[in-house]
Amino acid sequence: MNESILHDVDAHDAYINRELSWLSFARRVLEIAEDPAQPLLERLKFSGIIGMILDEFVMKRMGGLHQKRKTKPQKLSYDGLTPCEELALCWEELQRQMRILSDLFENILRPVLATKGIHFKSYDALENKDKEFLTRHFEDSVLPILTPLAVDASHPFPFISNLSFNIAIVITQQDGRTRFVRLKMPANRKRWVALPDNRGFVRLEEIIANNLRLLFPRAASFATYFFRVTRAAKDNPWDRARLDELSAEDMEPGSIIGMVTAELNFRKFAGIVRLEVSEDTPADLLTWLVEQLDIDPSQTMVMGGMLAYGDLLELKIDGRNDLRDTPHIPKTHRVLKNIHPDDYNAFFAEIKRKDILIHLPYHDFDTSILLLLQHAATDPKVLAIKLTIYRTATQSPIVKALMEAAQRGKQVAVLVEITARFDEAPNIAWGKLLEQAGAHVVYGMERLKTHVKLAMVVREESDGIKRYVHIGTGNYHPGTARLYGDLGIISCHDKLGWEVSRLFNELTGAIAVQEYNMLLVAPHNMRERFISLIRQEAINHKDGKPSGIKCKMNQLQDRQIIRELYLASQAGVPIALNIRGLCSLRAGAPGLSETIRVYSIVGRFLEHSRIYRFENGGEPIFLIGSADWMKRNLESRMETIMPVESQEIKAELEEILAVYEKDNTFSWDMLPDGSYIRRQPAANEEPLAAQQYFAQRLR
Repeated sequence: MNESILHDVDAHDAYINRELSWLSFARRVLEIAEDPAQPLLERLKFSGIIGMILDEFVMKRMGGLHQKRKTKPQKLSYDGLTPCEELALCWEELQRQMRILSDLFENILRPVLATKGIHFKSYDALENKDKEFLTRHFEDSVLPILTPLAVDASHPFPFISNLSFNIAIVITQQDGRTRFVRLKMPANRKRWVALPDNRGFVRLEEIIANNLRLLFPRAASFATYFFRVTRAAKDNPWDRARLDELSAEDMEPGSIIGMVTAELNFRKFAGIVRLEVSEDTPADLLTWLVEQLDIDPSQTMVMGGMLAYGDLLELKIDGRNDLRDTPHIPKTHRVLKNIHPDDYNAFFAEIKRKDILIHLPYHDFDTSILLLLQHAATDPKVLAIKLTIYRTATQSPIVKALMEAAQRGKQVAVLVEITARFDEAPNIAWGKLLEQAGAHVVYGMERLKTHVKLAMVVREESDGIKRYVHIGTGNYHPGTARLYGDLGIISCHDKLGWEVSRLFNELTGAIAVQEYNMLLVAPHNMRERFISLIRQEAINHKDGKPSGIKCKMNQLQDRQIIRELYLASQAGVPIALNIRGLCSLRAGAPGLSETIRVYSIVGRFLEHSRIYRFENGGEPIFLIGSADWMKRNLESRMETIMPVESQEIKAELEEILAVYEKDNTFSWDMLPDGSYIRRQPAANEEPLAAQQYFAQRLR
């Protein structure tokens, strides 16, 4: 490549805006919902997923931009935009996607579902017998828990909680005067009310709006409109800058728990980012709502269809497997399938014999990772169990196993990350339960979020103490283990076990280990080690040795890493990046990243694994672990990446990466302008969906 035409790797136009790239990922999810080739109920499910994704984007990302607009209005993003400019572009794209989603549900999915006998009915179109049924349902199950709140001289405008569904009622009284009443739709009632004999579903807000005479019997008439607010959820559950101002001596024991609890209470009252209203809302009422909520008119979104599409995920339609994907049943790993479930000696002996790669959700979590911990809880040879919990299930069998182990007198140490966004409260509760059972519980670290995915079992055997470890890319969560694509290695490698033991000591003892040799640990050595590996590929290419980088991750945003990838590309190194979500790197740009390809897999399962492969002169280096190439992962989180030493597992990872690269069904390629285009099988080419391939291979 001629150096005279190389693009400046530090220029603003070398980077894609983080927030817009995140919305680009959301658009790919929306394309799945739009795809007529997908089963009908799967399209409905993806419509709910995109509704949930966009709500979360408004809370987390746009909420952060609103705050940045106030505190750092001139601070530029990587791509040179001010917070105000970012907000305007995000709002435009958000509205565009919401319009597509609304049109998809109202004008495409609803009519097609009706042809399959699944009806979403409007109240006005119901037969009298169905209206009578819904009135009885309203009287028996809904009316007793409704709380109308009037707004007048004696009653101020009520607080509107985040994502609550509200009915704005304008009541005309017998004397002709009008009164405004806000009615919050109860969250503990089903929004989708099923009519008898599978005659369809009616939304709860319509049932309430059409039975208000039972709530206000003396009113002359009613007009009803729907609205909803989205409040900000800060990027960190507490202001870590406040922690940085405190010394260790200033912080009382356990103060982080109190700070997180206070922050959870504060979050309920966080600033409003978005007001959604039904399209029939009169202009004067909308203006009044904006004034009462004390927001800018530009923060309003008029919805042509219904509000809260994320609620589609709560819709229960029994049967109808003809309209769904084939049920996925994970399989026990081939190495473990012939071991009796109660034979923990054989189980540990197999791990001791060789490392095992668990590929979720295709391998069974219950008969591998969960069984490791359940065996450890009951095996008399096990002396200690250590585990990190970032997210776990409501009725967690993992927590149950840890509690049993502690009650049996084993040493159990659990690091519970109480700042895992939206899981703070349950994680605190899990920690308290584990403490009551006798486990040692650490509630995160003072200045770092703990995102590592680590488990260690210490076992006394005839040849001495052995450490069995699991290092993974996903959480110890039996539910998501069936929905997320993740990887993990179970190993009895002595050196690996020693370093994991040292890492747990750092996590629980709060004293940084000075050096990790085998593990890449953020924030200590991870970025530096990755940069060194990237630079070595450039050196190898220059020296005529085999070179190349292949990575799979959730997100790519760290500017230092991107800069190194650009320099490696300008040196001629071929780079393939499989990035599910946001990507601030611009792929295939002339003079900047001509040898870099970026593609994204979006399918039935959420791609969540992280794999890093460096050609290394013909002797490839593979690494897996918890960290994406994000600034937050490399600087402000405890993360772990492990090198893979097993040649057999290296071959498995090689195949996994190759299958993803060949996916021509659920893969999107990034264009130099940052947009994505979905791959289509070429003429005479068989369709290949990576996720389907992995599931079929195990079957």
